[in-house]
Amino acid sequence: MNVRAKVTGTGMDVPDRVVTNAELEKYMETSDEWIRQRSGIEERRWVTEEQGPADLAEAAARRALEAAGLEPGDLDCIVLGTLSPEADFPGTSFFLQDRLGLSETPCFDVRAQCSGFLYSLAIGDSFLRSGQYRRVLVVGCEVHSTGLDVSTRGRDVAVLFGDGAGAAVLEANDDPEDPSGVLSVRLHAQGKYARKLWLEAPGSALHPRFTQEMYDQGLHFPQMEGKFVFKHAVTRMPEVLLEALEAAGVKQDDVDLFLFHQANLRINEYVANSLEIPPEKLRNNIQRYGNCSAAAIPMLLAEAEAEGALRRGQLVSLTAFGSGFSWASAVLRW
Repeated sequence: MNVRAKVTGTGMDVPDRVVTNAELEKYMETSDEWIRQRSGIEERRWVTEEQGPADLAEAAARRALEAAGLEPGDLDCIVLGTLSPEADFPGTSFFLQDRLGLSETPCFDVRAQCSGFLYSLAIGDSFLRSGQYRRVLVVGCEVHSTGLDVSTRGRDVAVLFGDGAGAAVLEANDDPEDPSGVLSVRLHAQGKYARKLWLEAPGSALHPRFTQEMYDQGLHFPQMEGKFVFKHAVTRMPEVLLEALEAAGVKQDDVDLFLFHQANLRINEYVANSLEIPPEKLRNNIQRYGNCSAAAIPMLLAEAEAEGALRRGQLVSLTAFGSGFSWASAVLRW
């Protein structure tokens, strides 16, 4: 029997606190014009002191479950992509599982950074295709704001990131009359560039894991070689997008909606131009949310579906690039 992993519900959540570019001007030497020109970002959402990743993940998960007409107890497994976990261990998925009132439902985190949701989607798809599970919750969740260097020293990274969560319910679809489901997922990584975009400390490879000197050097903040990352992103994203389309047996012109990871609007514009994708088939929300890493693509999915930009029967292409380096693409029949 041919089983496909069908998305039956999506949901998202972002903090109420809106942080504009103008607000960032108070903390560092920057300007609204500088941030917009380089990233396309106008504002982002940051958590308040009362919020953490599990709060956002729970809200997004409950909305996705409601859209699917399911209760938490109907889930067989939870897979959560993140680079900003609730605690060093265990992963955010365990805190989410508890918040959903579940007892022994298996759950785990995936550390593939900005490609985390697509890596998690691939795992959920495999679980369903193998017959091990029938319903899997796939989540992308990030809280970046509590770990940014909000000063002139860290502005190149700090202005880019926001907080948010997105979720999708995958259900096994074995109806021969319903073509909906994940058609292909392609994953790649290149660890030799891991230090081009990373957060070094605290780290278990360090002895000790954290010192005052590391703190003074700012090693506990993200470090990025922006131009190097940009160059690789605009090369790898088109490659893997076309690879996933070929694996799915569909043509680029057949795709109704292209959703790219929201790291930088200039990256997405470059990729779209290189593939000659018409503007009406693209959707971005980085202008309002910044880079939400593993949460970016499921947030896009949830918004697109809620606003009628993504409808049943349509083809959607999802593509991401991130730290690791990691990159991935998926094709779904909605």
